[in-house]
Amino acid sequence: MPGRDGVAGPDTVGPVADEFDPDAMVERFRERAQAVRSRGLPPVEGPERQRFVEQAQFDFMDYAMIGDCEASLENGILTLRLDLRPPAGDGGSD
Repeated sequence: MPGRDGVAGPDTVGPVADEFDPDAMVERFRERAQAVRSRGLPPVEGPERQRFVEQAQFDFMDYAMIGDCEASLENGILTLRLDLRPPAGDGGSD
């Protein structure tokens, strides 16, 4: 299937809007975040261990953020909305 420039490429995905469920996608990211949070550390030490821990933290944050999104699919465009403002009463400024 051609991309936006009219040329098909290896990263091009066929039409998925008809069978795509954005809410199910968000739920899968929630599950991924939980899986990252609950997985154990492999038997590595030193700098490799620290890199693994740091990557797990980034993975959790990324998956959790998408898992907290409100997703919508309109006219073939997937929109993810995530309010990153602090909750009211936290002393944060807008």
